[in-house]
Amino acid sequence: MFSALSSLVGQISALLPPGLIQTIVISFMPINASNPYVAELIGSMLMIALTFSPGKWIFADAVYPSWAVHALGVVAADKIGGGQHVNPSMSVTMYALGKCSYAEMVLRIAGSMAGGLIAFPLCKYLSDAMGWIELGGPEYSPDSDPDASLSAFNEFASTLLLCFLIYTVNWELNFGKYHYWIKQTLTAIGIRFLIVAFPTSGPAMNPMLGTTWAVFANGEYPGDVRHYFVYWVASMLGAVVASFAYAVYDGCTFFGSKLPFGPIKTKAAPAKKAKKN
Repeated sequence: MFSALSSLVGQISALLPPGLIQTIVISFMPINASNPYVAELIGSMLMIALTFSPGKWIFADAVYPSWAVHALGVVAADKIGGGQHVNPSMSVTMYALGKCSYAEMVLRIAGSMAGGLIAFPLCKYLSDAMGWIELGGPEYSPDSDPDASLSAFNEFASTLLLCFLIYTVNWELNFGKYHYWIKQTLTAIGIRFLIVAFPTSGPAMNPMLGTTWAVFANGEYPGDVRHYFVYWVASMLGAVVASFAYAVYDGCTFFGSKLPFGPIKTKAAPAKKAKKN
């Protein structure tokens, strides 16, 4: 019986991307709210398909038009996907600032990983079927950066700045009736700027993208610890530093605790209720 079961498990595992089963197991983690695993999975697949295809499937030989389509892809992926995090570092910063629970953070990270593990093989299948250029992804190169310090700085700085951008357009600015469309467009422009400004590691600005692309490209999880230092440690450190800075500015909690200093931000006094005669 166990021989047959082992054979069945082996056959199923061979058909699935490495690590996908583990994310499915995590998806059953109890949470006192709606489970975001499936939404993150779908949102991550949409994000990869809509933002990695410009310059490959669309406007392959036209740089600026491909950038414009990339911006549209950022907006469309968020709108269609329902505004998911699609990024473990964003889930970490939201948890640090009290915007989601620990369980929600873990489920969102697992869901985004599942989406990336599924999306890249599906896009490869579509590329082959349609005769399109294959998609690429962020890759750490030991040859050009042996100690990974420059790549790690790229991920740290780009994630830090991405967090500041997200805080600003989502929480600090109000564009009125067209707030969503304007703030998403600004986010897309900011992401394109960061991609151009920090090219050494991609940048991924997203641990899920760095690792799921490596799994797809190599057929297994990277064995080089420098990969995880660049795409997970450095990126999440950028998210945590950005969270700390925002907590000092805003006065909100940082990992559940009030900081002994701040806020810098001046908050409007609550409106006084009119006295009844």
